[in-house]
Amino acid sequence: MQNESTSPQTGEAQTVESLVGREYEVEVGPVAHGGHCIARTAEGQVLFVRHTLPGEKVIAKVTDGAADSRFLRADAVQIIEASKDRVKAPCPFAGPGKCGGCDWQHAKPGAQRRLKGEVIAEQLQHLAGLTPEEAGWDGTVVPAEGDKLPPGEVPAWRTRVQYAIDEDGRVGLRKHRSHDIEIIDQCLIAAPGVSELGIEKQDWPQMATVEAIAATGSNDRQVILTPRTGGRLPLVELDKPVSVLRVDEHDGGVHRVHGRGFVRERADDRTYRVGSGGFWQVHPQAAYTLVKAVMQGLMPRKGEMALDLYCGVGLFAGSLAERLGDKGAVLGIESGKRAVEDARHNLKDLERVRIEHGKVDQILPRTGITEADLIVLDPPRAGAGKQTVKRLAALGARRIAYVACDPAALARDLAYFAEGGYKVRTLRAFDLFPMTHHVECVAILEPIAKAA
Repeated sequence: MQNESTSPQTGEAQTVESLVGREYEVEVGPVAHGGHCIARTAEGQVLFVRHTLPGEKVIAKVTDGAADSRFLRADAVQIIEASKDRVKAPCPFAGPGKCGGCDWQHAKPGAQRRLKGEVIAEQLQHLAGLTPEEAGWDGTVVPAEGDKLPPGEVPAWRTRVQYAIDEDGRVGLRKHRSHDIEIIDQCLIAAPGVSELGIEKQDWPQMATVEAIAATGSNDRQVILTPRTGGRLPLVELDKPVSVLRVDEHDGGVHRVHGRGFVRERADDRTYRVGSGGFWQVHPQAAYTLVKAVMQGLMPRKGEMALDLYCGVGLFAGSLAERLGDKGAVLGIESGKRAVEDARHNLKDLERVRIEHGKVDQILPRTGITEADLIVLDPPRAGAGKQTVKRLAALGARRIAYVACDPAALARDLAYFAEGGYKVRTLRAFDLFPMTHHVECVAILEPIAKAA
């Protein structure tokens, strides 16, 4: 197979050899961000190899890349020398060319957490110039309560699963970096509340996706259907009562078919309504774990003024307001319209909380706020970015809690905070996405002058 590229000298099309399908025997190096490990071909070309572990010798089959690519993507299709951390994948749908939902089914649980810790450490050093000690981090990634299981067992943690449906109506999950579908009859990491619906037992003709949601804070169950173009909704008869919503093929809006348009969650002794456009952590223990870490790090005091940025349905704003008391105040900012509606509903009993709708970098300057005592930010995967961090650092908060789902974005933003006069006091990492490469971090920052 050959690809065409353009010559920088002549501007003419030239043929470049595709290396997809080529196999290399390689010795595997360290883990890299994204669920793969680094290796090199004999010619020195970099390979990002999935389904392997550091120190192994494998046959790596190229899945993406050409002779002139900066790097190649590959799957380990044969293990010549195995790591002591390798186990047989518990899931029959995991492995090269199969389901792309998990990255580390072939690694012992403790090894998965070590690998995630190595990624965090590498990103901190590379992007923020910080050692674990300088970041106030002990180097560990802590499992969620109840997730510490022996090798071969899988935590059933995913309370939200989007199933892909093939043209015959069969249920599956997407393959890695592909629109192709791996047909499944169960997902081992799906929470019991999702599995008991029996989505995989049925055919879903004319559907593109079926998303199942099982609340942890209530018995609420929800199914969101995305029809194929011109597809008609099926009669939904599952093993448990559910609310049904559909995605409009024209405007992408989510509309209620029957039942509730939201699920109810619980955290820190409060109930939160979470609509289809709202965000809630997927792991059953995540909300509790993160609220606890943030509040322990910030140590809110009565009467303080706090910001909750990218506030979603109001999780941290609610916990802050309870601790700041009648003379305290919380301003939340959220860009999702439905999430803002939910946040205002969820916190309507707290008079000192205000939720603003819009992007943080646009709304914050308009508020006229020039100082704050505490800041919580839980930005999307791309991070907050240099300009937003600069603005936050200028507010002079005594402590800032940064909740991050991407260690690279976190490290970049920590470097920006350092430019603005803040250092990391403590960093904690939590394994809230077992079997995948994802990891959640909570960094607590304070002014450098105070730390000194």
